[in-house]
Amino acid sequence: MSARAYTAATTPLPRGRSDTRDPRDGLATPLLVALLCALGLALVWIVATHVDVARRFDARLLGRLTSYEGPRVNSIGQTLLHLLNPTQFTIWAVVLVLFALARNRPRVALAVALIMSLGPLSAETLKPLLAYPHLSYGEFRRIGAASWPSGHATAVTVLVCSVVLVCPPRWRVPAVVLGTGFALTIGVTLIVLAWHMPSDVLGGYLLGTLWAALAVACVRASELRWPSRRRHQR
Repeated sequence: MSARAYTAATTPLPRGRSDTRDPRDGLATPLLVALLCALGLALVWIVATHVDVARRFDARLLGRLTSYEGPRVNSIGQTLLHLLNPTQFTIWAVVLVLFALARNRPRVALAVALIMSLGPLSAETLKPLLAYPHLSYGEFRRIGAASWPSGHATAVTVLVCSVVLVCPPRWRVPAVVLGTGFALTIGVTLIVLAWHMPSDVLGGYLLGTLWAALAVACVRASELRWPSRRRHQR
């Protein structure tokens, strides 16, 4: 999740300088990211469900990471995952939308509202459609067939990307660093607690990034079609 990939197209230019680049160039990066994520989703699902070597590796990695589960780890993990339950997630979404509106960025506010709704919803919709039995490895709780992609991994990805979208430019690099760390922690937690296969988590990351990239593309496209006052005043 690059800070540059999610920097809004409306960053003001220093005085005395003019932007000679084609504004449509700003659409290329997020659209390319979205395309790569879509291809990655298809590839991960096919490999994780139909390639025996990958299926065994997925199960073996799950078995290895679940060995770290214990009362203390379980308590910390449950607390972290609680931050993404539906009620708490809705609160994060409302806060981010209000923050974007307070910064006079209604397009970003709308984009955040959409991806934080559609991201987890799309994950839950895909699970039964793409259900496939998992291999078992060692002694751990069996994970159901309808687990790909992870809804929690999708949710944390769109949450982090939304934070990056709404925050001021000077905060974006720290937001990316801290957000990526948080997303990875959630992903590892999901595996350690045997809530998801590693491939489920990877699928969730890709799905969340796909929605975020489409949101950036839509915001930039709308700015090209209907320039904001702020852009006219440069």
